[in-house]
Amino acid sequence: MYVEGTRVSIAVIVLTCSVLVVAESVTSAPEMTFPGERWQEVLPESQGVDSQKLYEAISYLKSHSGPDGVTELVIIRNGCMIFKGSNIDKMHGVWSLTKSSTSTVLSLLIDDGKAGLDTLAKDHVPSMAATYPDVTLRHFTTMTSGYYAVGDEPRGSYKHGPSTTPFKPAETPLFGPPGSRYAYWDSAMNQFANVLTRIADEPIEDLFKRRIADPIGMDRAKWDWGDFGKVDGIVVNGGSGNNNKHMFISARELARFGHLFLNRGRWKNKQLISASWVDMATKSHVPASMPLEPLSGADGRGVYGFNWWTNDTKPNGKRNWPGAPHCTYSASGYNNNDMFIIPKWNMVIVRLGLDQRDVPITNAIYGAFLEKIGQAVTQK
Repeated sequence: MYVEGTRVSIAVIVLTCSVLVVAESVTSAPEMTFPGERWQEVLPESQGVDSQKLYEAISYLKSHSGPDGVTELVIIRNGCMIFKGSNIDKMHGVWSLTKSSTSTVLSLLIDDGKAGLDTLAKDHVPSMAATYPDVTLRHFTTMTSGYYAVGDEPRGSYKHGPSTTPFKPAETPLFGPPGSRYAYWDSAMNQFANVLTRIADEPIEDLFKRRIADPIGMDRAKWDWGDFGKVDGIVVNGGSGNNNKHMFISARELARFGHLFLNRGRWKNKQLISASWVDMATKSHVPASMPLEPLSGADGRGVYGFNWWTNDTKPNGKRNWPGAPHCTYSASGYNNNDMFIIPKWNMVIVRLGLDQRDVPITNAIYGAFLEKIGQAVTQK
């Protein structure tokens, strides 16, 4: 085990935010574990990871980041923490990374038999009926709904659904029919959250807390879900992460959510999310050949699942992170807030921050970082 600030006589690699101790040998293959109240902090070598090469990967990411560097970086391998930055308990908004939590609420409602991917939104939010009668929950979670809200006109450089009144459907859709184009659109995700709220008959934060956050031990003092206040009698949480209605969370707590997905919805001996949902949600459902809406905030063609980013093939024939295994997927938000799940390596990597205006961490940078991480993994 390693402890910050402890002197060890073997070899010590010091970053500004953590200490990694190089072990002399590994005797057996590690097994998957789950944290109790705290994560178990261990030697990278005990989990089949070379400390020196891990240091090189982390140093690369730090040198290609803004001022937050790797202070909010957490690396989990086999359920054990092999690296932590100095500020992993800092709690702040994570913007569009929120979207992956929103779609997870959909999975719970499907498990409960209250909804399906082809459930029509208008059946639960009647105001959708006039202009959006054919929009389904599948369309919302894959960003192919064509939903456009009153107030969605571009605000400067912010063009992809900035409306502060996302629950008021515009009379003209962004495109039609639903499913014919891809458009990364924030107000559509907020309306999606509103529909899920009607189906659940409670705030989706409450459902997420009861069914996900509490069972996996997320510290309630270190996460919160922003909301729009009451809409038709029930508080509606932000489904998108814009307009300051996002998930507020620390890297340490977010890693638990990632570890749940790494284990295909299982936490210890309890299945909290159906494994089939995790498998399905983290595969691309947007054809690379689908037309892209010009105002779309991002291009998810070929690489977008149910509000998760995948490592499949984009229209240009390339993958998001060519240095990472094909099975890798991520939840991502503005300001360099990203979480990667790499099943092949039994690994969860969380990098949070507030520094995109200083240095945007691109897919190319993450791809090189993940390739270096792979070089550090000695047991695969």
